[in-house]
Amino acid sequence: MHPLDITVLVGTLAFIVLFGYFKTRGSKNVNDYLKGGNQARWWTVGLSVMATQASAITFLSTPGQAFHSGMGFVQFYLGLPLAMVIISMIFVPLYHRLKVYTAYEFLESRFDLKTRSLTAGLFLIQRSLAAGITIYAPSIVLSAVMGWDLYTLNIIIGILVIIYTVSGGTKAVSVTQKQQMGVIFIGMFTAFFLLIDYLPNPIGFTQALDIAGAAGKLEVLDFSFDFENRYTLWSGLIGGTFLALSYFGTDQSQVQRYLTANSVKQSQMGLIFNGFLKVPMQFFILLVGVFVFVFYQFNPTPLNFNPAAEEAVLQSSQGPQYNQLKAELKAIEQEKAQVALALSQDEKHFGQNKLVFNELLSEEKDIRQRANALIKASDEKLQTNDKDYVFIHFILHNLPKGLIGLLLAVILSAAMSSTASELNALASTTVIDLYKRNIKTEKSDKHYLLASKLFTFFWGIFAISVACTADLFDNLIQLVNIIGSIFYGNVLGIFLLAFFVKYVQSKATFIAAIVTQIIVLIGWYFDWMPYLWLNLFGAALVVGLAILLQTTIKQKTN
Repeated sequence: MHPLDITVLVGTLAFIVLFGYFKTRGSKNVNDYLKGGNQARWWTVGLSVMATQASAITFLSTPGQAFHSGMGFVQFYLGLPLAMVIISMIFVPLYHRLKVYTAYEFLESRFDLKTRSLTAGLFLIQRSLAAGITIYAPSIVLSAVMGWDLYTLNIIIGILVIIYTVSGGTKAVSVTQKQQMGVIFIGMFTAFFLLIDYLPNPIGFTQALDIAGAAGKLEVLDFSFDFENRYTLWSGLIGGTFLALSYFGTDQSQVQRYLTANSVKQSQMGLIFNGFLKVPMQFFILLVGVFVFVFYQFNPTPLNFNPAAEEAVLQSSQGPQYNQLKAELKAIEQEKAQVALALSQDEKHFGQNKLVFNELLSEEKDIRQRANALIKASDEKLQTNDKDYVFIHFILHNLPKGLIGLLLAVILSAAMSSTASELNALASTTVIDLYKRNIKTEKSDKHYLLASKLFTFFWGIFAISVACTADLFDNLIQLVNIIGSIFYGNVLGIFLLAFFVKYVQSKATFIAAIVTQIIVLIGWYFDWMPYLWLNLFGAALVVGLAILLQTTIKQKTN
């Protein structure tokens, strides 16, 4: 990497870490450390909520998702604005009225301590795993494309986050997230405009959309009722709404972001701001991926975007066959570039050119599948899925010096931003819901402040450990959402019972939650349904079981 890129990368990250450390150090009490003294304004809340969700996985995986599958993934987020409105109307006023530090405190007053502890425990399990993945995601990709050591990267990212999060707590997370979101937006817009500029004459924005549309990359909405299709309008509106309700309404990493606001109104405005900006933001990131696809119709691509996989297969006995496939791909790419150019210029023969273009794309796909088979034949442990490597390949091989460092800073800033929120929330839940309530109930505020810092450090080390033992999944952004979907539906159902079904009491809720979690895990393992639907399934199951159990318990006592 060029010295200028190293300077930009190191300088950006150092500024964020040092700014967060010196700006927020010296919290005097638990309220300052865990809730930022309730001083945040709505724009800080909105950006903090957005930055917590927009991890490095978003900026690595989403463009690659669009490159391979098009814009349909945006449907995943369609339920988010509706969820923000519901949370603003129901969850926010309740949390502020009760003056809680965590979302789970409310459950003890409604049910009992064991239900509160169980729900907090479910959060700790899924969020601690997610924290490790948010560190691992950029590390695995950067280690493959830059040749950096994976474990060293995991440790560096984790330690940078630990430094300012342990020091400043929630306020440090919120303050640094504003800087990180600034870096992220600047970097992504720069990459997008450069993509357009790099397209050959006379290909402009409109012509690029024509090419992407011909390849089916602009099919945003799928109105089908195909239950096996992960991303449809219905899975986004229904499953996505339940996932967003669970995540933003009951996940402490998000709840803690809007509990820092100085009033109910500021929290509500921050959430609404996030709700109506998040979908356009994801649409834009997917559009970047679509333009990367168009760019590569006129520029050579590797058979597999993961350089580690390519290097390994070329050094194996499968190398000659792999090189033959590379020659076949090169020939198709040359023909495809001519057809793509004709697509954007020759309106009269658009239909004919579109047919030829898609035939060539199909041939290209077949070649890549054969190449992946050779990779697996050379070493079964090698990962052939390369979605997470597409965007970083474009960055490293096409951006000018200095901007490469900026885009790498975008990826690492996003990782640090999400991880900081997660560590902060994990520490809050551990101290307030478990440690203080179950172990040390009568200690000074200073004691719990120290405990909060120690647990932040502990969870930071745990996240680094998870990152160092993780493995690449089908697609990193899907992996995070799958982990969430396994737990979120159950947790949301418990909160729905607490809010709306006063008939159900603690014993029925506790048993129903345990049974539901077991069933959902079994359902995920045997692939009963697309993972987005697990949120609705889990929520409905725990509510239904709790009502049934409560009715049975009441009948026995009568």
